[in-house]
Amino acid sequence: MTATIRQPASALSAVSQRRRSRARSVATATVSTSAIYLAASAAGVSFNLTDPGKSQAMHLTLPVIAGFTLFFALTGWAGLTILERHSQRAPAIWSVLAGAVLLLSFAPIGIEHASPATKAVLALIHCTVAAALFPMLRYSPARRRA
Repeated sequence: MTATIRQPASALSAVSQRRRSRARSVATATVSTSAIYLAASAAGVSFNLTDPGKSQAMHLTLPVIAGFTLFFALTGWAGLTILERHSQRAPAIWSVLAGAVLLLSFAPIGIEHASPATKAVLALIHCTVAAALFPMLRYSPARRRA
């Protein structure tokens, strides 16, 4: 015998709205970084990176940029969801973690050997991901009304 737990329709719609809002933020981040990559490539940015101590350059492509954006956006969403289940201060904790991840994401840009234009566009891409994810993931529709 199984028991069914029914939630009020308003609770389900709030969860549904939150998921849609967060999915939009992930899509916005991915599409935005892809657009920046395409515009920068058209403007002549090389997107070639060379690790210190190595001679072979790695070329960043659109699938790599979009894939990394999607991975980290979904990781941010998952992290916030886990925090919401275990802490009442989830938005504050997530905000601090997201800010720390953004700051740490600039370290590889400084370490890699690349043209100044490539480094500038990569920094812009990192900031774009943060700008797309931070407000939309932190302030879900359900929290705005509360």
